[in-house]
Amino acid sequence: MAIALPDVITNYFDADKSRNADAVSACFTATAVVKDEGQTYSGRDTIRRWKADSSQKYSYTAEPFAITAEGDQTVVTSHLTGDFPGSPVDLRYLFVLDNEKIAQLEIVP
Repeated sequence: MAIALPDVITNYFDADKSRNADAVSACFTATAVVKDEGQTYSGRDTIRRWKADSSQKYSYTAEPFAITAEGDQTVVTSHLTGDFPGSPVDLRYLFVLDNEKIAQLEIVP
């Protein structure tokens, strides 16, 4: 990656790139919440299913290219390309970290 990210966020994007839903869910706290495409996913098991389903539904690559801080959020902007409607697109990943884990993630255009 061209930018320096916190380790857990790097781990998230690496796990997503390898389509490893177990590794993605391991980046989150047990009570984490993910919001993506108008849906909310709570807890590691639900997050694991969300990532497994989205990885089967579409092929894509995500390349983070910017990072900023907004309050308690770490905002990573990433360029996504793939076989999903609207590709390519830049998405913002709004992370709230809790020590070495992700407590919240919202993915928005």
